Amino acid sequence: MTEAAPAQPLPETRVQGYLLVILAGVLWSTVGLGIRLIEDALVWQILFYRSFGLTALLYIVIRLRTGQNPLTLARKGGWPTMIGGASLVAAYTGGIYAIQNTSVADAMLLFASAPFMTAVLAWIILGERVRAHTWVAILAACGGIGVMVSDSSGASSISGNLAALFSALGFAVFTIALRWGRNGEMLPAVFVSGLMAIVVMGVICVVLGLPLALTPRDGGIALCMGLFQVGAGLVLYTIGSKHVPAAELTLLSLAEVVLGPLWVWMFLGETISVATAIGGAILLAAIAFNAALGMRRKPPVTLV
Repeated sequence: MTEAAPAQPLPETRVQGYLLVILAGVLWSTVGLGIRLIEDALVWQILFYRSFGLTALLYIVIRLRTGQNPLTLARKGGWPTMIGGASLVAAYTGGIYAIQNTSVADAMLLFASAPFMTAVLAWIILGERVRAHTWVAILAACGGIGVMVSDSSGASSISGNLAALFSALGFAVFTIALRWGRNGEMLPAVFVSGLMAIVVMGVICVVLGLPLALTPRDGGIALCMGLFQVGAGLVLYTIGSKHVPAAELTLLSLAEVVLGPLWVWMFLGETISVATAIGGAILLAAIAFNAALGMRRKPPVTLV
């Protein structure tokens, strides 16, 4: 009787990629708390200010990592960089609107649908096969999302929930762009997203007649979010993405889904509705099911 071959340890670069992506999720989990602490600014104003902090951080990081001008690298990156940047702007906008218009728990849990959107897009665009158990998990996740979106308790809103799903789709497209351009430097995509957001949100504020000058409190919180929450998280996520398959990237960053509602409950006393609890439990169970079965298989061969 032959003995089973011992399990091979994950490559060191894969482990480092996992750790970076998990840490990114922890940083992102504080975004809901940050937005709740903002008193007057609307989504367009928050994103306008937050993007300055994000762009400044990315400029410094890219300069230190490559010694080159981020704009030059962005042009070299081509379509993956441009698409990645534009999809992040969509994710930013949907995310802030969702948190301002529904509960943080609803928003964070609906953001968790991103792994399944990523898996389907990776299958269609990159040819990364979606396994049978992932399709089962996707169907279960859709059921959980349906329960959450149908919540009529007043704790959540349909527009906020739909915005959260739109944000998840934007982040899924960003993840696909990262995998598409993984053989090059992809941090310029995040830098480009900041520049795009500054221009687009600035124009929207002017058209809507919203002041570009915020209170020191709101402006300071938004800038710090760009630097320490979103910016640092995206740097870690982008670097880690080079060593982690697309369908696993968003799964590993789901610390934000669990921790996000915890922070606002601990510091602001915000609770969740019954529909959110039931739908969120179904969604998280689908994610855990997919991740558990995924860990039992041999990791797919990917180009790094």
